[in-house]
Amino acid sequence: MGSVKDYFSSLGTGVVSLLKGMGVTGKEFFTPKVTEEYPDHRDTIQYAAPRFRAKLQFIYDEEGRNRCIACGICQRNCPNGTISITTKMVELPDGKKKRKLDKYMYDLGSCTFCELCVTTCPQDAIEFSNDFEQAVFTRSMLVEQLNYLPERDDDPAPKPAAPKPAAEIKPVDNQSEKEK
Repeated sequence: MGSVKDYFSSLGTGVVSLLKGMGVTGKEFFTPKVTEEYPDHRDTIQYAAPRFRAKLQFIYDEEGRNRCIACGICQRNCPNGTISITTKMVELPDGKKKRKLDKYMYDLGSCTFCELCVTTCPQDAIEFSNDFEQAVFTRSMLVEQLNYLPERDDDPAPKPAAPKPAAEIKPVDNQSEKEK
């Protein structure tokens, strides 16, 4: 008699479990759909969360200048060598020399998105974008130069002075001091 009782008790448990499952499935018929038509509506739909870190990029101002001073802090703080900075020395109009950014290379394929480069940048010159479409055919296509805009001088050349009036111009004597 115990086996018949066990049979009907397990049958009742199975029916209750089946009804719970059918209830969950029935609710899904009435919930709003979350499937999006990805390639067709890519301009209007925000796919990634606002804090999503996808790709490192420079921050440019209205005049097309980046804020990077080529200090190399981001390169030193990168745990796996994703960032490579090349600098050059330029001479300013006043005769002083200044280090300027030549190339800022970033390897997306080896980046761990730890954001140490962004948080330690003293000039807030770099940030992570929200662009998640990074499919490429070769790993070499993941290496790119971030300072792709033409470099503008921070200290433009001085403007030429206005010509002096003819009364102020003194004749130049081409004889050297020894000949006099």
